[in-house]
Amino acid sequence: MEAKDFIPVIQLCSHYKVEVSFFNALNEVGLIEITTIEQASYLHQDTIGDVEKMIRIHHELNVNIEGIDVVFNLLQKVDDLQNELNAAQNRLRLYER
Repeated sequence: MEAKDFIPVIQLCSHYKVEVSFFNALNEVGLIEITTIEQASYLHQDTIGDVEKMIRIHHELNVNIEGIDVVFNLLQKVDDLQNELNAAQNRLRLYER
């Protein structure tokens, strides 16, 4: 991964109007991975979509960090179940022919 693929946490804080502690808390529960380069904290650009969802859930729904963790775990389970359902439907189509 190149340095250009990372965004400074400070820049994200000012853009989304959140505290650094919010990102640190997300990192502590394992929802995001903060990378430290030369004493500065960075997030990989691929995580920005999820981070935006987390910020919206936090601000608009007033959900705390633990709640965000639960929501994202449930969303992951729904996605896994959807993939299983699609695979089962594809197998069923093979037998219907």
